[in-house]
Amino acid sequence: MEMRKKKLPIGIENFEEIRKEDFYYIDKTGMIAELLYNWGAVNLFTRPRRFGKTLNISMLEHFFSMNGDKSIFDGLEISKETALCEEYMGKYPVISISLKGMDALHFETAFRMGVRTVRRAAAKVQYLLKSDVLSESDKREYRSLLDSSMDEAVFCDSLRILSELLEKHHNTRVILLIDEYDVPLAKAQANGYYDQMISLMRGILGEALKTNSSLKLAVLTGCLRISKESIFTGLNNLKVLTIADERFDECFGFTDKEVKELLDYYGVMQRYETVKTWYDGYQFGNAQVYCPWDVLNYCDRLRSSPDVQPENYWINTSSNDAVRRFIEESANAVTKREIERLAAGEVITKEIHQELTYAEIYQSIDHIWSLLFTTGYLTQRGKAEGRKMKLAIPNLEIRDIFVTQIMDFFQENVRKDGEMLNCFCDALQNGNEREAEKIFTEYLRRAISIRDTAVRTDMKENFYHGILLGILGVKARWGISSNREMGEGYADILAEPDTGNMGIIIEVKYAHDGRLDAACKEALKQIEYTRYEDDLADDGVEKILKYGFACYKKRCRVMLAQK
Repeated sequence: MEMRKKKLPIGIENFEEIRKEDFYYIDKTGMIAELLYNWGAVNLFTRPRRFGKTLNISMLEHFFSMNGDKSIFDGLEISKETALCEEYMGKYPVISISLKGMDALHFETAFRMGVRTVRRAAAKVQYLLKSDVLSESDKREYRSLLDSSMDEAVFCDSLRILSELLEKHHNTRVILLIDEYDVPLAKAQANGYYDQMISLMRGILGEALKTNSSLKLAVLTGCLRISKESIFTGLNNLKVLTIADERFDECFGFTDKEVKELLDYYGVMQRYETVKTWYDGYQFGNAQVYCPWDVLNYCDRLRSSPDVQPENYWINTSSNDAVRRFIEESANAVTKREIERLAAGEVITKEIHQELTYAEIYQSIDHIWSLLFTTGYLTQRGKAEGRKMKLAIPNLEIRDIFVTQIMDFFQENVRKDGEMLNCFCDALQNGNEREAEKIFTEYLRRAISIRDTAVRTDMKENFYHGILLGILGVKARWGISSNREMGEGYADILAEPDTGNMGIIIEVKYAHDGRLDAACKEALKQIEYTRYEDDLADDGVEKILKYGFACYKKRCRVMLAQK
């Protein structure tokens, strides 16, 4: 009988739970040694979402904290560093908070959520009320941190006060961990109270990180590196570790070796190539990494059904605003060509500004490039030259997000071209193949085309097929059916105009060698083999038009079958 395998830790962000409840853990404890050897008093790690930031914060908390069972580190990388463990493990009071919850439509609500976060952190150390070392006024100050009617002044001072009280009680300085520090700012920008939130965050972080003599070490994580002026003014001891940095480059995300070991352990190594093309391709510093969230989710699915196809696990975890905004810029011919080149797997060189404020992000197309880079929708390839970076879409999963957004954008815009597209439908109905071809070609020229040297012909056909269906969608009263899914023996699209006595059968072919006429004939031949026509005739449809559409890049040919 096979040994029971460890559970996969999907969505589990508590380090102790992973270690105690027999979950599979990819060892990132080397990060602790790296932090302590490359000392920086305040460290900010920026990484895209779903790359293990929260789990690493939890790992740091359990390592330094005086509470809890330290045997959970047995056998891990850090346990080999005996001197470090002697000196630091279990030796510090730790304040660990996540600002992820400060997500609200109005500033007041967001502020109350912030208060709740601080109160929860304070409530964990209620032994301070019984402390012999703290004075009565110290304890009064501590009680103010438990009060739900805390005002902004107390809130801004809260982490510093808590640090001072903990230092006084334990006679040792404090470790401060702040996860998702930039979420409140992102939400504030989206909901129109950015200025209020900036001053609040500047207050609490400034007090906690800058004027806090009780601080031993601070680690912050977030998606974006917010420019110093806006939030960390005057903080001279801040070490910013972005995805472009070589330091800590393997601490977030899974390396190729780690992924191979994982797949091997679960007996799904035969899907390694698929996992690689879908979820690998990020370059952090000098390391090539996979997105952990996707690898774990897909591996979990593979265990129950080895043939399951990879899917997009990232798209559902947050909004893809950045990509949408980027695609909306495609009215600009240069940007449109760049989007097409990215979708085709090419590399584009751009100047990247890693320090932006949330208010600036969407102000210019240049900033959107920087945003796509820092949030993981684009990654660097090779070495940067100064600020100039070679950018590419990391993998098939992210490409899928781009393609989906391109198609959605196309569908939205179809409605704006109602008149032109109605002419196209009329041309089809009237058997006017030249006119249909002219309008469709014009449309392809304007749409963002998704051509890819790497994908199969049938996937290329899907793109044109999608555009055709989008266009036919302007005729709300036509019956449109598409038999793409049903395999061979079915034509691509059947359109039944609302006159009731007519059927239009369309077969789409991709002319991979550029020979449009031959591909059109091939399409028409395929229609002959299908049973569509007989079905229509049985339904009493008298007039049946059969079209072959052949497409190659931005060219197309339309051919009507002769009677």
